[in-house]
Amino acid sequence: MLEKGYIQLYTGNGKGKTTAALGLALRAAGAGLKVLILQFMKGQKYRELEALKKFSGTITVEQLGSGSFCRVGDDTYKEHQALARKGYGRAIEALKSREYGVVILDEIVTALHFGLISEDELFTLLDKKPLGVEIVLTGRGATEKLIERCDLATEMREIRHYYNDGVPARKGIES
Repeated sequence: MLEKGYIQLYTGNGKGKTTAALGLALRAAGAGLKVLILQFMKGQKYRELEALKKFSGTITVEQLGSGSFCRVGDDTYKEHQALARKGYGRAIEALKSREYGVVILDEIVTALHFGLISEDELFTLLDKKPLGVEIVLTGRGATEKLIERCDLATEMREIRHYYNDGVPARKGIES
């Protein structure tokens, strides 16, 4: 366990938020810390899930989303909301357990942006963080209030992306 854990935020419209959090997970695991990655709004199979299976017992990944894209007001919105609520409860439970040195809440900021959880709920969750636990938040659309609440905030800003030139997601790089 860490002496003092902090709250880190990776936000912005650029690529690399989840990738940065996964890099931190690998570093933490290498230092002997147990890591929990809760993936909000993700239900698809990503290649990193296959790689992380090799760290079973040290890094745990739980997906808390459906396989479909969330759109406010569509027929699946309530399903997305229910899954986010389940993830929120799991995050609270994980913090209370003190089992993990690092808890990564991947795409929780996006869930907040879509109204699947409220900012007050997220702040309540952050208030429950035990002293020696590091929390990492990822996702687009962080509010100024959330940025101020975090100890570290990094904005990923897209400057140039080959998607705009018609390059599809590549196996092992984006998928």
